Amino acid sequence: MKGDGRPILLAVTGASGSLYALKFLEVMEGLGQEVHLVVSEAGSRVVELELGRGAGERLARMAARVYDQDDLAAPPASGSSAWRAMVILPCTMGTLSAVANGTSRNLIHRAADCFLKERRPIVLVPREAPLNRVHLVNMLAAHDAGALLYPAMPSFYHAPGGIDEMAEFFAGRLAEFLGFEVRSLKRWGDDR
Repeated sequence: MKGDGRPILLAVTGASGSLYALKFLEVMEGLGQEVHLVVSEAGSRVVELELGRGAGERLARMAARVYDQDDLAAPPASGSSAWRAMVILPCTMGTLSAVANGTSRNLIHRAADCFLKERRPIVLVPREAPLNRVHLVNMLAAHDAGALLYPAMPSFYHAPGGIDEMAEFFAGRLAEFLGFEVRSLKRWGDDR
């Protein structure tokens, strides 16, 4: 499936796992899907730490549009904007808590609230271990509110050659979860 004209909103927060966001942007670009981007302040710091100097600008160049986390007048803050889906990748436990409890302290939280109230697809990709009871309760609350949880758990049956391949495979599976066809993905049972 190609893009349907509506953009995906990608939010990057301060959990470890920036490589997943980069690979997701690359997969979406390859599929011709427009992606808009908002990166939290902590997310910006983690992107630079994990992916190197200038990585934030690289992510921004891959996006059709970039929003400031504090711009509560940006289109994602309104339920009237047309979106295909929202993906929070990676999703911190603080962001998960804000989504689960309807707390809108920045554009990421407000956009998530709009996606939930408008019943639009929103996928949270938590990246934390171990999980405590509060995390689990918030995950259940977010799920019950309509969010989809897709934890960043790499697969190994495709025999990845390294971290990049693991992250790329995860990003491709996430794209398929959103309804895209990613033909390059190795399937269970391939080459057996």
